[in-house]
Amino acid sequence: MTDRIALTGLRAFGRHGVFAHERRDGQEFFVDVVLHVDLTAASKSDALADTVDYGAVADVAARIVGGDPYDLIESVAGRIADEVLGDARLAGKVESVEVTVHKPSAPIQHEFADVAVTITRGRAG
Repeated sequence: MTDRIALTGLRAFGRHGVFAHERRDGQEFFVDVVLHVDLTAASKSDALADTVDYGAVADVAARIVGGDPYDLIESVAGRIADEVLGDARLAGKVESVEVTVHKPSAPIQHEFADVAVTITRGRAG
């Protein structure tokens, strides 16, 4: 059994993209993070120590989106997933993570609602 914690619609400004104007001007990105965890202990104890601090997850995602630019949102999503799994504050709690990075202002010459990439990563072992 795997329980889930979902953080959706985290907004952060970044400078990701392959075009010079994307790096120069930047744009808003939205991030969704789904954590697969066992919440049995937390549901019984009502203690933060027995669950995942989703504020820490939001901090990781916002820092990466706002940090060094990447050409591809695939790279942004992968970096977020890898850091969430490697974060010492979350060690032993997160079994797998699914990260979606939305780029609603992508430079596409057609009308569209959103462009998004989803990456799923799990613990090795």
